[in-house]
Formats: sequence, C-alpha cells, structure tokens
Amino acid sequence: MPVLPAGFQPPLYFSNPHVQTIGARFVRRVRAVPYERQRITTVDGDFIDLDWIRGGHERVVIMLHGLESSTRAPHVQGLGRTLAADGWDVAAMNFRSCSGESNKLLRSYHSGVTEDLAEVIQAVQARGDYPHVALVGFSLGGNVVMRYLGEQANHATALRIRMAAAVSVPMDLAACAETFTQPANQFYMKRFLRSLCAKVRTKRREYPDAIDYDAVLESKNFHDFDGRYTAPVHGFDSAEHYWHSCSASTVASRIAVPTLMLNAMDDPFLTDSCHVHEIAENSDHLFAEISSCGGHVGFVRFGDEGRHYYETRVRAFFRDHWQALP
Repeated sequence: MPVLPAGFQPPLYFSNPHVQTIGARFVRRVRAVPYERQRITTVDGDFIDLDWIRGGHERVVIMLHGLESSTRAPHVQGLGRTLAADGWDVAAMNFRSCSGESNKLLRSYHSGVTEDLAEVIQAVQARGDYPHVALVGFSLGGNVVMRYLGEQANHATALRIRMAAAVSVPMDLAACAETFTQPANQFYMKRFLRSLCAKVRTKRREYPDAIDYDAVLESKNFHDFDGRYTAPVHGFDSAEHYWHSCSASTVASRIAVPTLMLNAMDDPFLTDSCHVHEIAENSDHLFAEISSCGGHVGFVRFGDEGRHYYETRVRAFFRDHWQALP
C-alpha cells in the first residue's frame, strides 16, 4: 500500500510547527464531554479509569491519549464527540496515574504498555459485547495502539478489532528521545519532566525505599528519566532496552487490520524514522499519511464546525473501512 497523499494544508499563519503544536490547545473551545466513568481493576491489583460516551451502538472505539495527558484533553474529547455523532460508542482510556488520581502501584504506564490495553479491550467487551471494535491513539497512545496491533496480528479477528488510527506517532522511541535534547524542544522537555517528577514524588511517599528517587528527580531528559525510573520500574535493563522493546516500528509490518497513521514531517517530537515509509509501502493494512506540516497532534484548521483535520480524517477512514467490512 503506497503512502497516502497528504490532505492537510494549514491556515495562513499556522504553518509553523510549534504554533500548530501549542496552538491546537487554544484556538478552539471543546465543550466538555459528559463522560460516564468506569473503573477497571487490573490483574495486578491496580486500576485503570475509562471514560465513556455511550449511545447504544453495536460498535465501539477505544481511545488512548498521549504522554501526561488524559481523556480530558481537547483532542480526545473532540474526536470522541465526532465519532460518537457518527454512530460509535466511545471508551476513552486514562493510563495509570492519568485520571486525576494516583494509581496504587509503583509502576505507572509507558510507551509499550500493551498489556493494559489488552485488559481494557477485555473489559469493554465484557460490558457491551461489541461485535466491532476500533482503536485510536494519540502520540504515546498511538505507539501503544500500533505496538498492540503488531503483537496481536494473528488474533485481531478473534478480538473483533476491525480498524484503527494513530496520530503523531513516535514509532522510533530512541530517536524521539534524542529530539528532546535539542534547544528548540527544551520547553516541551521541561513541561513533561515537571509533570512526571510530580508523580514520582508521590511514589516516594508511598514506596520510600523502592528506587533512587533523588537520581530520578535530577533527570534532565528522557534518557535520564527512562533509565532511572521507567526502565527499572517496568522490568527493562536500561532506557535503550525500553525504547527498543517498545517502539512500534519493530512490529508495524505485522499489522493485519486497516490502520491509518497520520504524522507530520515537521512534528518537533518525531524524526523521519517515525514515518515508516518503507513498511507502509509494503503493507496491505498500514495506511501512512505524512503531511509536510501539522506539528504534534496539531493539524489545526478552521471551518467544519471547528474540527481539526485528524478528526475528519479518522472519521472518513473509519467510514470507508466500515463500508468495506464483509
């Protein structure tokens, strides 16, 4: 399947990638979604909170947010509303520690936490017995979705997963971590570390002797943080081991359901290796649309009732592939 032609063109004065990335949160107001919350108890004794938009439909889309975000993020609520209006029930997943309440265990979430997604899929099916499931992920959540689809390629039909989409996906985690050492990305790096380290301080009160918290809190970049916290807490040998083990690029060629990957070449968080052109060109199921601009989970445009490009693009992709289902 060739790489798809890019359909996004930015409005005047919105071609800068940082304007797209930051402005996406402020150029429109997304009316708060009246979610219905469901708490899932995980097999390891922790919990994951799901936020539902239920309409009694026979199909459900499970949505995953990005790093240090939540289901309250404008892009999650915006796409949730769009798909709910198009005939989908929506189950938006909060990663552990991201729903407004600290999770119970020392462990948290990371870019390859597909076992938590598997538990969410099982819980969603137990609640609704949906014959049709779709997955959507943003940024880190997009990597989790793509990683999961690659790992479960032989079981997708049994799991009733029919289609998927992922937006601004860091398919190569090591390369993406390196981009955050660049001066232009220090603003983002500091924001992520501030949020992550606040959660680490909570864990220090709950598990005071578990790890070297002082070293974690001195982290200056993702190599530091992932090497001192993410890797040891989640069973990896090092930051490099974690990045290699969890990058979706290593399993993307196995994806066996129609999957849209929407990235931007100017995304300040990504590198060219994240766009997996060669894998997409040789895949029957991975549809890669790589715009020249769009920033990170930006794709801001005006009109169409305020929807950003990824909302209408994912909706159109799902419509096309729904009609093609046997």
